[in-house]
Amino acid sequence: MRFLRRNTAEEADVTDADAVELDSNGEARTPRGYTPGKGRATPRRREAEGKRRGPVAPPPRSTREAIRRNRELRKQNPVSKEDRRAAAKERRERMMAGDDRYLLPRDRGPVKAYVRDLVDSRRHVLGLFMPLALLVFVSLLVPVPAVQQYATLLTTVLLLGMVLEGFLNGRRVTNQVRQKFPNENVKGLSIGWYAFVRASQLRRFRVPKPRVKPGDPVS
Repeated sequence: MRFLRRNTAEEADVTDADAVELDSNGEARTPRGYTPGKGRATPRRREAEGKRRGPVAPPPRSTREAIRRNRELRKQNPVSKEDRRAAAKERRERMMAGDDRYLLPRDRGPVKAYVRDLVDSRRHVLGLFMPLALLVFVSLLVPVPAVQQYATLLTTVLLLGMVLEGFLNGRRVTNQVRQKFPNENVKGLSIGWYAFVRASQLRRFRVPKPRVKPGDPVS
């Protein structure tokens, strides 16, 4: 007695050959209801699912791309609003804590973490950039020429001081990074600009949050 089981590729070929009959003219014909074999073994479920899923997508390179992927995932796997809020809150907390898995690519790695610590361990004139922009905006609303002139002069002096401090701070941070990570390919322009942007932000708005206080030693 023959049990029901899958035919291998060779058995399928033999069955197909036996099922073909010849008519009176010597031409091949097949019986009614005959279905030809596939000529190959049926793939397993795990293999089929692996092909259907495809390769793992690379991590998002920007915030806009991450938002777009989240929208696509929401359409594919709808979840409740409470679950989305809880997941977003957790991602936010981990990102503010400096977890590399939740940071943007520009903030990842031990080199960028060390740069942030160097910047956060000091107070900078660059930190007045946002208040200075607000001061300029308010001075333009005051219809007094003397106030506008003094505000313009103060703004010019502070901007020059910020540029000078940003240049010197960038060189200092770059040299310290190269001493700390001698095997890394440290680009001075990239590290200097990263330190400049970090120093120009108010401490409470920096992402991730500072791990050190002004005056703390960084080794």
